[in-house]
Amino acid sequence: MTEILRRAFAGERPTTTTTPSRLPVRRQRQPGEVRALILSAGRGSRLLPLTERIPKALVAIGGRPILGWQLESLAAAGVTSATVVVGFGAEQITEYVAEHAPKNMAVSTVLNPFFDSADNLISCWAAREEMDGDFLLINGDTLFEPAVIERLLRSRSAPVTVAVRRKASYDSDDMKVECVDSVLRHIGKHLPLETAVAESIGAMYFRGTGPALFRSAIERAVAFPDAKRWWYPRVVDKLAESGWVRVAHVDGLATAEVDVREDIPAAEQVVPHLPGALHGTAQAISE
Repeated sequence: MTEILRRAFAGERPTTTTTPSRLPVRRQRQPGEVRALILSAGRGSRLLPLTERIPKALVAIGGRPILGWQLESLAAAGVTSATVVVGFGAEQITEYVAEHAPKNMAVSTVLNPFFDSADNLISCWAAREEMDGDFLLINGDTLFEPAVIERLLRSRSAPVTVAVRRKASYDSDDMKVECVDSVLRHIGKHLPLETAVAESIGAMYFRGTGPALFRSAIERAVAFPDAKRWWYPRVVDKLAESGWVRVAHVDGLATAEVDVREDIPAAEQVVPHLPGALHGTAQAISE
C-alpha cells in the first residue's frame, strides 16, 4: 500500500489545494448557507483528445470552461460558497478558479488522491468534511441554467432531492430513476429501460438530516473492496429505501451533460441560457 493510500484510509483529511489570495481554505460556513460541491476530479478520457492536457472541467463550451459556467450559474442562483473536488489537472483548476471565480463567491478545492483509479463515490468520500451542512452536489460535466438550482432550492423539503428530467426514451448510459409521485424509489444506470420515468441531470440537494445521512452512507460504502468502482448514486439508491429521497422535475429548463465529444453541440445550445453568455467573456484555456 502506498503512503497516500495508507494515510487516506487511516482517516487523514485529503489535501486542500488553494491560492491564498482568492481561494479560502474551507471558509467557515455562514448561517443558512448552502454550499455547492462540484465533482471535477476526472480527466474525461471519453473527451480525448480535448482532455489530453487539460481536465474535463476546463474543456471550453461556447468560449468558457464547463466549470466557469457552473460557478456563474450557481452564483446567479444565490450560492455564495463552493468546493471543487479536483484530481487530474488539479493545479490548472486551482489557477483557473483563482482568476475567474465569481465575485462574492468563496471557492476552495479538495484533492481526490485516487482520481486516476476510482469513480466518483471516492470523490464524495474525499470531500466528506465539506458535508457539515446543507449542500448541493453537482457533477463536473453538467451545464445548467440558474433556474435549475433555484428549483432545487425551492423544492419540497426532503433529506435528499434529485433534479430529474423526463424524455421520450432512455439508454444504458442514462442515470435513470424510478419514482412514485415525487418519491424516488431507485436510481442507477442499471435500471430497466421500461421502468425508468426520468433521468438524473447530475445535481442533487442535501439538507436537514440529508448531509449526515449521505456522509455516513459513504463512509460505510468505502469499506467494501470494490467501492472505488462505484458511482455515488448507488449510495443515494440505498438511502431511497428508507423514503428519504425525492425528485424535483426540471423539464423545460436548459441542461446538458458533456460526457463525450458528440455531446458538445447540444451543450452549446444551452450556453445562451447561462449567465454571462451575452457579454462575450471568453475564458478558453490554452493547452
